Amino acid sequence: MPDYDFKAQRLFVEADLRAGSVLPASPEQANYLGNVLRLSDGAGLLLFNGRDGEWLARVERPSKKRVDLVPVERVREQTPPPDLRYLFAPLKAARLDYMVQKAVEMGAGVLEPVMTQHTQNPRLNVERMRANAVEAAEQCGILSVPQCRPLAKLGPVLEEWDGSRRLFFCDEREDCASPAALLAPFAGAPLALLVGPEGGFSGEERALLRSCDFVTPISLGPRILRADTAAVAALALIQAIAGDAR
Repeated sequence: MPDYDFKAQRLFVEADLRAGSVLPASPEQANYLGNVLRLSDGAGLLLFNGRDGEWLARVERPSKKRVDLVPVERVREQTPPPDLRYLFAPLKAARLDYMVQKAVEMGAGVLEPVMTQHTQNPRLNVERMRANAVEAAEQCGILSVPQCRPLAKLGPVLEEWDGSRRLFFCDEREDCASPAALLAPFAGAPLALLVGPEGGFSGEERALLRSCDFVTPISLGPRILRADTAAVAALALIQAIAGDAR
């Protein structure tokens, strides 16, 4: 996006976007726009909803507490959402927030938490996960917010898997062969990535994954990475070699 305005404020909205409509900002958005950003009446910002592209909009402040958003013109057409599915074992809150934000930046189209035997955080707040995904999309010029799925057990997820989508899972016990050679044959195909918890996958889980003909284990090198670091490294590899950055 060579001509993209990286300095403009962006806001995700649920409502349809069309010229001349008036969209009341939510109380949280009104506080952010009015008290944090201190946008005055008539100020401009960008809106997106994942369906109608990106719109230049005007801020209107009919009262001290109310903020309205008025779409003026579409500045970018809607693009298809990313197809990459990212499965992960939930981490503790702060690191989970970071991991979700980075996954969105790296082009994950589905965020899919899975329960493993060594999962650190068995309770996952899907609303918080989505809020982090929205914030990352707003800051990175992305036009679609990834789908955020509820926590599910790894076994049933694999049982219901569509075999046409290749699933790569990061296995710290895999030999350090070049991941590029494993990824390259699947360039342009439907892909997914699975990153386990800090304690790694159990022996039973590794055996289950390796028994699935749609699964390919990959190594991220000779070092043991933290789960959030592994996520960024693996997503970058996939997008550069077989995904939308190749």
